[in-house]
Amino acid sequence: MNYVYILQSEKNGRFYVGSTTDLNKRMSEHQEGSVLSTKAYKPWKLVFRKEFENYSDAKKAELKIKRYKRRDYIIKFIDGGLTL
Repeated sequence: MNYVYILQSEKNGRFYVGSTTDLNKRMSEHQEGSVLSTKAYKPWKLVFRKEFENYSDAKKAELKIKRYKRRDYIIKFIDGGLTL
């Protein structure tokens, strides 16, 4: 399956938005420090995920979430106050 996901750093509360075809593998990569952009902020917890039928739709959702930019909008999205 294809996913869009949001991680939150347990170190400082920072958010990371991504998309993938293998969520378990990608989470392992984040936790191991294999992803350069998230390495300094590990450990991470998965705070949101949504499944899509194809990767293109998951990537579009990722970009839409990233457009929110501000932390309060990301939190509102996770809590269900904003939609894709």
